[in-house]
Amino acid sequence: MYTALRATSQTLVAYLRQRVETDPVLGTLFDPAQGGSMLVSLDTPAEMADRPAEGLSVWLYRIVRDDQRLNAPPERIDLGHFRPTPLPLRLHYLMTPIREPQTAAELGQEVLGKVLQALYEHPVLRGVDLQPGLSPATLELTARLEPMTLEEISRIWEALDKSYRLSVSYEVTVVAVDPEQEPEDAGVVQVVLPDCGLIVAGS
Repeated sequence: MYTALRATSQTLVAYLRQRVETDPVLGTLFDPAQGGSMLVSLDTPAEMADRPAEGLSVWLYRIVRDDQRLNAPPERIDLGHFRPTPLPLRLHYLMTPIREPQTAAELGQEVLGKVLQALYEHPVLRGVDLQPGLSPATLELTARLEPMTLEEISRIWEALDKSYRLSVSYEVTVVAVDPEQEPEDAGVVQVVLPDCGLIVAGS
Protein backbone atom coordinates (compact mmCIF):
# COMPACT_ATOMS: atom_id res chain seq x y z
CA MET A 1 0.00 0.00 0.00
CA TYR A 2 1.04 3.61 -0.41
CA THR A 3 1.02 3.91 3.41
CA ALA A 4 4.12 1.69 3.62
CA LEU A 5 6.44 4.70 3.92
CA ARG A 6 4.56 6.11 6.90
CA ALA A 7 4.18 2.70 8.53
CA THR A 8 7.91 1.96 8.16
CA SER A 9 8.83 5.29 9.76
CA GLN A 10 6.37 4.69 12.59
CA THR A 11 7.82 1.20 13.13
CA LEU A 12 11.34 2.56 13.42
CA VAL A 13 10.27 5.36 15.80
CA ALA A 14 8.22 2.98 17.98
CA TYR A 15 11.12 0.55 18.34
CA LEU A 16 13.66 3.25 19.21
CA ARG A 17 11.24 4.95 21.60
CA GLN A 18 10.72 1.67 23.44
CA ARG A 19 14.48 1.17 23.76
CA VAL A 20 15.27 4.63 25.13
CA GLU A 21 12.25 4.71 27.47
CA THR A 22 13.25 1.41 29.08
CA ASP A 23 16.93 2.31 29.39
CA PRO A 24 17.97 2.79 33.05
CA VAL A 25 19.69 6.11 32.29
CA LEU A 26 17.83 7.57 29.31
CA GLY A 27 14.41 6.48 30.55
CA THR A 28 14.25 9.42 32.99
CA LEU A 29 14.64 11.76 30.01
CA PHE A 30 12.37 10.04 27.46
CA ASP A 31 9.72 8.16 29.46
CA PRO A 32 6.74 10.40 30.39
CA ALA A 33 5.91 8.06 33.28
CA GLN A 34 9.30 8.93 34.80
CA GLY A 35 8.91 12.64 34.14
CA GLY A 36 10.81 12.63 30.85
CA SER A 37 9.97 15.16 28.15
CA MET A 38 12.38 14.22 25.36
CA LEU A 39 10.84 12.87 22.14
CA VAL A 40 11.61 10.39 19.37
CA SER A 41 10.23 12.29 16.40
CA LEU A 42 9.97 12.06 12.62
CA ASP A 43 10.51 15.83 12.39
CA THR A 44 13.72 17.10 10.82
CA PRO A 45 16.50 18.26 13.15
CA ALA A 46 15.72 21.83 12.12
CA GLU A 47 12.01 21.47 12.92
CA MET A 48 12.76 20.01 16.34
CA ALA A 49 15.28 22.73 17.17
CA ASP A 50 12.91 25.50 16.02
CA ARG A 51 9.90 24.30 18.05
CA PRO A 52 11.94 23.88 20.35
CA ALA A 53 11.85 20.18 21.24
CA GLU A 54 14.54 17.88 22.59
CA GLY A 55 15.15 14.21 21.90
CA LEU A 56 15.96 12.18 18.80
CA SER A 57 15.13 13.18 15.23
CA VAL A 58 14.50 10.17 12.96
CA TRP A 59 14.30 12.00 9.65
CA LEU A 60 13.50 10.25 6.37
CA TYR A 61 15.71 12.29 4.05
CA ARG A 62 16.08 10.04 1.00
CA ILE A 63 14.06 7.41 -0.87
CA VAL A 64 15.76 5.18 -3.46
CA ARG A 65 14.29 2.54 -5.74
CA ASP A 66 15.77 -0.92 -5.17
CA ASP A 67 16.72 -1.84 -8.74
CA GLN A 68 17.88 -5.33 -7.74
CA ARG A 69 14.34 -6.30 -6.73
CA LEU A 70 12.47 -4.24 -9.31
CA ASN A 71 12.38 -7.04 -11.88
CA ALA A 72 11.08 -9.68 -9.51
CA PRO A 73 8.35 -11.77 -11.15
CA PRO A 74 4.72 -11.09 -10.19
CA GLU A 75 3.23 -13.30 -7.51
CA ARG A 76 0.69 -15.88 -8.74
CA ILE A 77 -2.22 -15.99 -6.30
CA ASP A 78 -4.20 -18.72 -8.09
CA LEU A 79 -4.25 -20.51 -11.46
CA GLY A 80 -5.91 -17.60 -13.22
CA HIS A 81 -4.47 -14.47 -11.57
CA PHE A 82 -1.24 -12.88 -10.41
CA ARG A 83 -0.49 -9.87 -8.22
CA PRO A 84 1.58 -7.09 -9.89
CA THR A 85 5.10 -6.63 -8.55
CA PRO A 86 5.27 -3.93 -5.86
CA LEU A 87 7.70 -1.01 -6.06
CA PRO A 88 10.70 -1.93 -3.83
CA LEU A 89 12.32 0.96 -1.97
CA ARG A 90 15.31 1.70 0.23
CA LEU A 91 14.67 4.37 2.86
CA HIS A 92 17.45 6.48 4.36
CA TYR A 93 17.06 8.00 7.83
CA LEU A 94 19.23 10.57 9.56
CA MET A 95 19.38 9.97 13.33
CA THR A 96 20.19 13.20 15.16
CA PRO A 97 20.05 13.85 18.92
CA ILE A 98 18.60 17.30 19.66
CA ARG A 99 19.63 18.85 22.95
CA GLU A 100 19.95 22.49 23.95
CA PRO A 101 22.36 23.98 24.42
CA GLN A 102 24.22 22.32 21.58
CA THR A 103 27.23 22.09 23.88
CA ALA A 104 25.52 19.19 25.70
CA ALA A 105 27.68 16.81 23.69
CA GLU A 106 27.86 13.98 26.20
CA LEU A 107 24.10 13.39 26.26
CA GLY A 108 23.90 13.49 22.47
CA GLN A 109 26.59 10.84 22.27
CA GLU A 110 24.72 8.68 24.79
CA VAL A 111 21.52 8.90 22.74
CA LEU A 112 23.34 8.00 19.52
CA GLY A 113 25.13 5.19 21.32
CA LYS A 114 21.75 3.77 22.34
CA VAL A 115 20.50 3.98 18.74
CA LEU A 116 23.60 2.15 17.50
CA GLN A 117 23.24 -0.51 20.19
CA ALA A 118 19.52 -1.02 19.60
CA LEU A 119 19.81 -1.46 15.82
CA TYR A 120 22.95 -3.58 16.11
CA GLU A 121 21.27 -6.01 18.51
CA HIS A 122 17.97 -6.05 16.59
CA PRO A 123 18.57 -5.00 12.96
CA VAL A 124 15.58 -6.91 11.55
CA LEU A 125 12.11 -5.65 12.48
CA ARG A 126 9.39 -8.21 11.97
CA GLY A 127 6.15 -9.58 13.41
CA VAL A 128 5.03 -7.64 16.49
CA ASP A 129 7.66 -4.95 15.76
CA LEU A 130 5.67 -3.79 12.73
CA GLN A 131 3.11 -1.01 12.98
CA PRO A 132 -0.32 -1.13 11.23
CA GLY A 133 0.03 -0.76 7.48
CA LEU A 134 2.73 -3.43 7.20
CA SER A 135 2.13 -7.16 6.88
CA PRO A 136 3.54 -8.99 9.94
CA ALA A 137 3.07 -12.33 8.18
CA THR A 138 5.35 -11.69 5.21
CA LEU A 139 7.41 -8.54 5.71
CA GLU A 140 10.80 -7.92 7.32
CA LEU A 141 12.55 -4.56 7.56
CA THR A 142 16.34 -4.52 7.84
CA ALA A 143 18.20 -1.49 9.25
CA ARG A 144 21.82 -1.03 8.20
CA LEU A 145 24.27 1.63 9.39
CA GLU A 146 25.63 3.30 6.28
CA PRO A 147 28.82 5.34 5.89
CA MET A 148 28.53 8.92 4.68
CA THR A 149 31.25 11.04 3.12
CA LEU A 150 31.96 14.56 4.35
CA GLU A 151 30.44 15.89 1.12
CA GLU A 152 27.21 13.95 1.63
CA ILE A 153 26.92 15.12 5.23
CA SER A 154 27.59 18.73 4.23
CA ARG A 155 24.88 18.66 1.54
CA ILE A 156 22.27 17.44 4.01
CA TRP A 157 22.99 20.11 6.61
CA GLU A 158 23.22 22.82 3.96
CA ALA A 159 19.73 21.81 2.79
CA LEU A 160 18.49 22.12 6.38
CA ASP A 161 20.15 25.55 6.64
CA LYS A 162 21.38 24.62 10.11
CA SER A 163 24.74 24.15 11.77
CA TYR A 164 26.00 20.59 11.71
CA ARG A 165 25.00 18.30 14.58
CA LEU A 166 26.40 14.86 15.36
CA SER A 167 24.30 12.31 13.47
CA VAL A 168 24.34 8.90 11.79
CA SER A 169 22.50 7.51 8.77
CA TYR A 170 20.62 4.21 8.49
CA GLU A 171 19.26 2.50 5.40
CA VAL A 172 16.06 0.50 5.91
CA THR A 173 15.12 -2.17 3.35
CA VAL A 174 13.10 -3.43 1.74
CA VAL A 175 9.91 -1.37 1.75
CA ALA A 176 7.29 -2.35 -0.82
CA VAL A 177 4.66 0.02 -2.18
CA ASP A 178 1.89 -2.12 -3.67
CA PRO A 179 0.17 -1.08 -6.92
CA GLU A 180 -3.45 0.00 -6.61
CA GLN A 181 -4.55 -2.12 -9.57
CA GLU A 182 -6.43 -5.36 -9.00
CA PRO A 183 -4.80 -8.77 -9.60
CA GLU A 184 -4.33 -9.35 -13.31
CA ASP A 185 -5.65 -12.21 -15.41
CA ALA A 186 -2.90 -14.73 -16.01
CA GLY A 187 -4.72 -16.27 -18.97
CA VAL A 188 -6.14 -19.70 -19.41
CA VAL A 189 -4.00 -22.53 -18.20
CA GLN A 190 -4.37 -25.49 -20.54
CA VAL A 191 -3.04 -28.91 -19.77
CA VAL A 192 -2.14 -30.94 -22.86
CA LEU A 193 -1.81 -34.68 -22.40
CA PRO A 194 0.50 -36.56 -24.76
CA ASP A 195 -0.97 -39.02 -27.24
CA CYS A 196 -0.96 -42.55 -25.91
CA GLY A 197 -2.06 -45.94 -27.06
CA LEU A 198 -3.20 -49.13 -25.43
CA ILE A 199 -0.92 -52.13 -25.69
CA VAL A 200 -2.83 -55.41 -25.70
CA ALA A 201 -0.94 -58.66 -25.18
CA GLY A 202 -1.45 -61.25 -27.93
CA SER A 203 -3.42 -64.38 -27.18
